[in-house]
Amino acid sequence: MENINYIDGGEYLSKPNNNNNQQEFRRVRTPKKGEIPGAVEQIMGHGKLKVRCADGNIRMTRIPGKMKKRIWIREGDIILVKPWDFQSDEKADVIWRYTKTESNWLERKGYLKM
Repeated sequence: MENINYIDGGEYLSKPNNNNNQQEFRRVRTPKKGEIPGAVEQIMGHGKLKVRCADGNIRMTRIPGKMKKRIWIREGDIILVKPWDFQSDEKADVIWRYTKTESNWLERKGYLKM
């Protein structure tokens, strides 16, 4: 077997990753004052979603520009929204998307009442 020099890098000569499958533990972001958890019901397109919030309202939410390409949101995901100051029962902004394990933790602790 050849001894490959990994100095150059590139697509085929990059050094293999040494992931030991260690899980990162991070704190779950809990809803603060003025923030409401909700479940995505429908993706409308152009960064807009219909979300059923924990307070019972269905809001039209928008994904801010800093989240659009970084975080992918699907139907059924649990997200954290912040209602607008005006039209607070109708519209909101997406703040956070929870992973499956984080949403299970929130449900066990009683933060999700849907």
